[in-house]
Amino acid sequence: MAMASASASEPAAAAAEGSAPVPALPAAGGPEIAFFDVETSVPQRPGQGYALLEFGAILVCPRRLVEVASYATLVRPADPASAVSAASVRCNGITRDAVSGAPSFRDVADAIYDLLHGRVWAGHNIVRFDSARIREAYSEISLPPPEPKGFIDTLPLLTQRFGRRAGDMKMASLANYFGLGRQRHRSLDDVRMNLEVLKYCATVLFLEASLPEVLTVENLVERPITRSQANGAASPEVPKLQPNSSPDSSKRQRTVSSVDITMPEGDNQGTSESVELLSHIEEMKLDATTQMDASSSGYSGFVEPDDVSTEFIKISVAPLHQFGRRTSIQHKDTPLQLCCAGLKVQFGVSTKFLDNAGRPKLNIVVEIPENLSKLLEFCDDLARRSSQESGSTSEWRPLIKKYGYVNRPTVRINIPTMVNGDSTMYSTDICQKQPSGNIQKLVFSKVDAANLDSLFVRGNMVDALFSLELYDYQQNAGIRLVGKRLVVHLQ
Repeated sequence: MAMASASASEPAAAAAEGSAPVPALPAAGGPEIAFFDVETSVPQRPGQGYALLEFGAILVCPRRLVEVASYATLVRPADPASAVSAASVRCNGITRDAVSGAPSFRDVADAIYDLLHGRVWAGHNIVRFDSARIREAYSEISLPPPEPKGFIDTLPLLTQRFGRRAGDMKMASLANYFGLGRQRHRSLDDVRMNLEVLKYCATVLFLEASLPEVLTVENLVERPITRSQANGAASPEVPKLQPNSSPDSSKRQRTVSSVDITMPEGDNQGTSESVELLSHIEEMKLDATTQMDASSSGYSGFVEPDDVSTEFIKISVAPLHQFGRRTSIQHKDTPLQLCCAGLKVQFGVSTKFLDNAGRPKLNIVVEIPENLSKLLEFCDDLARRSSQESGSTSEWRPLIKKYGYVNRPTVRINIPTMVNGDSTMYSTDICQKQPSGNIQKLVFSKVDAANLDSLFVRGNMVDALFSLELYDYQQNAGIRLVGKRLVVHLQ
């Protein structure tokens, strides 16, 4: 695919079949920031790797954040027939026919190397995903990979500083928040969307905090760190707010639902340099928690199903500044949050089930009683009709599923993670309840699906406090139950 300069009348088109000549690039190791994105196949079974299907990059002037040059190409995997599954096509729209005539990675490896080597690498979730896929691709053809001068990973960076407004912080959610349209999941389009999102976030935060240095690239860059430096200490316990805390100290940090930003050992998830982006904005505190009395509804604001009147449930749509909107399920003009004791675990967290990024899905499936089932069915139907009336074309995913010969209703409760400084931790409070009734909060040294799998064993009883969050992503929409506190009963 040919390079398209920033002065071109139209942006670079989608990569055509075959390999086009690549015009001269700015010198490797230059001052430009390399924003890039890769599209890959979707693994269909545990242990299956990713196949690189598309690469797109834009070189950006660090002082003005304008496009200097761009490059995009489809990539033919070794075995398109097995690599490009139906799930992969649904994710990014790249078909077997599209890549069958594309160049192999070996054919474009030199161009990608010259584009990336010695520059600051930038992108959304780039440290954990995109850069790892680039290294794997070079390893497969036995060539040394390009090395970055630094990283700007907008996922952990913006999660820390902007996540309280934009939900799960996926690119689609950020684009929707700022009214930038739907994410196409094509490399060059996603890179341009990433740039726009970064500019919008920086502008809003600049206006709020009056920071003249908010767009200074030096404050964005994370320097690479070694594997030994990346292995830190165990995650600290969630700080508790004291009763005499000032009002400002109760500001909440939104959890990152449905998306894990867990970094493998050795990856740099954030350094003090990236924190400098908004160093003068007050740090947001985590939600305070209290012990749950088994005879009460639990945390303040959480209600039991029998205490909810469906006549007071509504779908609320509120504007977010001048950009986008927030849709939520409300009960008596407050977000609906539920508490239900004695839910039986049907399926625990399993390393066998992976998300689109190849990470274990952190959720449990529990059987629910009739009163909760009827309430959630009402909410599900109300939210579905609201989604359709708003013009959404996404497929609605029912909240309640039934398993087994007894056809009992079950729901999935998600266990999200969040960034706390340089560590990643569960944003769900996870506790154990002794036969004596004593409740002990568990502290985990790291996010580990295997540890959760051994805790949430099928047949165990769980007391759950959870919120109901609406989502509309990649043509799928529905209600997600996000665990705020899970108390496992010990046998």
